[in-house]
Amino acid sequence: MTGLSTHVLDAVCGVPAVGVGVSLQDAAGGEVASGVTDSDGRIAQVNTDALVPGIYHLVFDTGEWFADNDIRGFYPEVDICFTVDDPDRHYHVPLLLSPYSYSTYRGS
Repeated sequence: MTGLSTHVLDAVCGVPAVGVGVSLQDAAGGEVASGVTDSDGRIAQVNTDALVPGIYHLVFDTGEWFADNDIRGFYPEVDICFTVDDPDRHYHVPLLLSPYSYSTYRGS
């Protein structure tokens, strides 16, 4: 399996972050793919094609999500920059989100 998936969790409430806009961009800032998190806070396939080795950005529109959920947040967007080194691998990049902090890790 190749491509990229993501999962966003509301770390304050311990629930999926539904409706977060996500954009996958290449190193030059060009959009490769985009989507919106589902009822489980996931995008199972941000893109289905193998990613060419290089640097990518997964940009989450957290400002709109905070506004839609009546939350005063500090981060209008979260930009996770990561490196793809194996085009045959599936990459999973989760985001744990709260109004004044976030964390991420390389998932499986």
